[in-house]
Amino acid sequence: MSLRTLPLLFINLGGEMLYILDQRLRAQNIPPDKAKKVMNDIITTMFNKKFMEELFKPQELYSKKALRTVFDRLAHASIMRLNQASMDKLYDLMTMAFKYQVLLCPRPKDILLVTFNHMDAIKDFIRDSPSILNQVDETFRQLIDMYNCLPSGEFQLIRQTLLIFFQDMHIRVSIFLKDKVQNSNGRFVLPTSGPVPCGTEVPGLIRMFNCNGEEVKRVEFLNGGNYVSPLREGSYELFGERVLKLGTNMYSVSRSVETHMSGTLKSSASHTKENVAPNPLAKEELNLLAKLMGGLELKKTSGSDNSFRLNLFTSDEEEEHAALTRPEELSYKVINILASEDQERNKELSRIMGEFRSEEMCIQSTSKGDDLLAMMDEL
Repeated sequence: MSLRTLPLLFINLGGEMLYILDQRLRAQNIPPDKAKKVMNDIITTMFNKKFMEELFKPQELYSKKALRTVFDRLAHASIMRLNQASMDKLYDLMTMAFKYQVLLCPRPKDILLVTFNHMDAIKDFIRDSPSILNQVDETFRQLIDMYNCLPSGEFQLIRQTLLIFFQDMHIRVSIFLKDKVQNSNGRFVLPTSGPVPCGTEVPGLIRMFNCNGEEVKRVEFLNGGNYVSPLREGSYELFGERVLKLGTNMYSVSRSVETHMSGTLKSSASHTKENVAPNPLAKEELNLLAKLMGGLELKKTSGSDNSFRLNLFTSDEEEEHAALTRPEELSYKVINILASEDQERNKELSRIMGEFRSEEMCIQSTSKGDDLLAMMDEL
């Protein structure tokens, strides 16, 4: 398992979230100034300097519940509000889209090109905001510095770590079903055609060599697919053509997107449900989560008239139906991280968040993880 996976997971999921929100903001005719504020606020929060510093430290991935908590806070970092059902759908779409991209990467290293496609799109969203653009470019340079020098074996570990994280997620997505890249059970269909990875040849030929390294025989065979020569390699620099299309915006053309629980997922939900019993790793995971939360600042709205609710469904009735029919074991009951709403219950988390806003203090108390674990057990 790779300890360098978390930044790639977070940035790619964040990129997919921004694609979806941009599409829904336009579909619901949200005024351009409000839509722009939402995108700018979320991107500013997402690329917060302290938050990125914590994210880029070598560390294990933490649970789906903890990651969902981060994205729940991130989605509400501006004047936009999402109901639980819409937040569930948003997270389902984000995770399934990135899972599909990881599965289809020709080479493990191409996960970095997928990430750069998301980063390029994020930069395009805030192209008229130089200060935010500088934040994003700083993270872009960090990605280049950290990952461009990694060997192929490390990228293979990163890919395996991501696939293990996604392995029990089989949400059906209408776009994937219509394009016939996903089966009715929620599993993806891998293609047996198209360009082979860079640095490889089209399969179909076996060469045999003698002890002197001289080719002595060739045998051809049917490869069972319709493969073609590889495309040129994409750019791994700050600017350049990525060539690979995975990670670009699949919502750029207006299409209705729905999600459905697959039969496989429903039947196996009880087996994949996370164990909520405390364990030695959970304390460190929740301490990390608390630190990450400290770097995310919620935007305060100046008045109630500024905020608005975004619906990821076609109607309020459909959203309500989705909330009622979603299996309870698949609903992420997110930790309430607005400490001001319940000072007594969240006193410890509030203190941690306050400490992280001050550069002169650091978190080292061993009791904090226990208190956060107690909070998690109550969910």
